[in-house]
Amino acid sequence: MLPAPDCPLCPRLAAYRQANRAENPAWFNAPVPSFGPRDAWLLVAGMAPGVRGANRTGRPFTGDHAGILLYETLIKFGLARGTYRAAPDDGVSLQGCRIANAVRCVPPANLPRPSEVATCNPFLEAEIAALPRLRVVLALGVLAHAAVLRTRKIPASRYKFAHGAQHVLPGGLILANSYHVSRYNTSTRRLTTEMFERVVADLLAIAAKGA
Repeated sequence: MLPAPDCPLCPRLAAYRQANRAENPAWFNAPVPSFGPRDAWLLVAGMAPGVRGANRTGRPFTGDHAGILLYETLIKFGLARGTYRAAPDDGVSLQGCRIANAVRCVPPANLPRPSEVATCNPFLEAEIAALPRLRVVLALGVLAHAAVLRTRKIPASRYKFAHGAQHVLPGGLILANSYHVSRYNTSTRRLTTEMFERVVADLLAIAAKGA
């Protein structure tokens, strides 16, 4: 389930989307669809499209700095194939992994409001429900973590976000945490390549146990 190209549910985001269309008509400028196969066991949940990233290219985490660490790590660990070139036609494909955002439309200043996260949450809930082999959701950042819990009607206070944590939710779905792969986090070394690779390696160990 994906919002319509002219989704009006969040007035501020709709206005920002229209402004971007007027200024950059060649960009995607619409709610960004998920990327990856529907038989995925792993869903990577981000926050929202970046204005010059997914909002421009139409593919999650594609076109801005955040995609570099994410896609290169997925490729290194066999969860993606190809060479990431920051473009939707670079030939990268995901293997057992899918990528979605908690909020599908680009927000001003790269920060959605709580009301916008809540309004878009049914789309994330439907995304999770439509993945029959899903075992793990990797939430990149606190906002995505809380949004995933919201899809299960679980208060965010019940499972605290912590980098590297794994939470087993009612029903058995595992919610894993990582700091967001943003330029700010990587440039300040709040998140290093080694830290993120360790998170992904731990998730692959979960998959191996259940194979």
